Amino acid sequence: MEKIQKYSVLRHPEKVKNPVNPILKKPKWIRVKAPNSKAFNTVRKLIKEKGLHTVCEEASCPNIGECWSAKHVTVMILGDTCTRACAFCNVATGKPNPVDFGEPHKIAESARELGTRHIVITSVDRDDLKDGGSKQFVNCIKALRNLTPMTTIEVLTPDFKGKQGALESIITAKPDIFNHNLETIERLYKQIRPGALYPHSLEILKKAKLQDPSIFTKSGIMVGLGETADEVITAMDDLRSSNVDFITIGQYLAPTSRHAAIKRFVTPEEFEQYRLIGLSKGFLLVASSPLTRSSYHADENFKELKKARLTKLEQGLRLRQNANAL
Repeated sequence: MEKIQKYSVLRHPEKVKNPVNPILKKPKWIRVKAPNSKAFNTVRKLIKEKGLHTVCEEASCPNIGECWSAKHVTVMILGDTCTRACAFCNVATGKPNPVDFGEPHKIAESARELGTRHIVITSVDRDDLKDGGSKQFVNCIKALRNLTPMTTIEVLTPDFKGKQGALESIITAKPDIFNHNLETIERLYKQIRPGALYPHSLEILKKAKLQDPSIFTKSGIMVGLGETADEVITAMDDLRSSNVDFITIGQYLAPTSRHAAIKRFVTPEEFEQYRLIGLSKGFLLVASSPLTRSSYHADENFKELKKARLTKLEQGLRLRQNANAL
């Protein structure tokens, strides 16, 4: 326990004075198997050799064993240290290192070596950079298109608050999916995501779709932080008003006892209800389960997204044809 506390202090010095929250026993539907496969070890070795960072490790994702065994990795660019201190996040907070301009090429090489079909690129917040790190996203997209053109690309970006032109440059680079997580409902924003603004995150998603309607847009929220079902549904409505195609909903798990407390474990049945409600509101896809994370099953979800869009277009065409026939 002492080692865990020291580790937490080093990564999250800003949380040292936070109250210690009780650790809730995880229900059976949250537990996962420890990673131990040949593919998992291959991925881990390559990531280490290339000197890359992954959100899988830095955010202590419970799905790392399953994802890495399938050679699916979410790469975290621009270092392993964030300039913000969200109450839910396990990524270290502090002064970041200089940008590694060779990082995009190393990511593309890794994707090619692994035979990656679909890659997710995310980053820490870099409020210290003039462009918020947007150029590094663009360079990663370009490097991947050059070295492994068959790999589809999903970006999960920060909010680039106050960074003029940052979002526009990434959309111009044409990722297949643009993801920016809302993270939680509006009432909890100051508590859970104090460095961000709920309306601003919605505006980012709306602008991305307006700039290039062909790019799929995606966002995710956590539950179990004290939100009500009505507030989750309102967040869904807000995302649909921003023309978001795909929403992910998953259980919040506290990285340490000094992070935001888990208020409750949402049941699988409730997650299924959220999935059905989301689909009824017009999302092309809704991933909603206790272990759902932004990048969980991202490869399969991209295929489903394309299929859902095609189905919707075909249905619209049939409706117009029937209307013209009357």
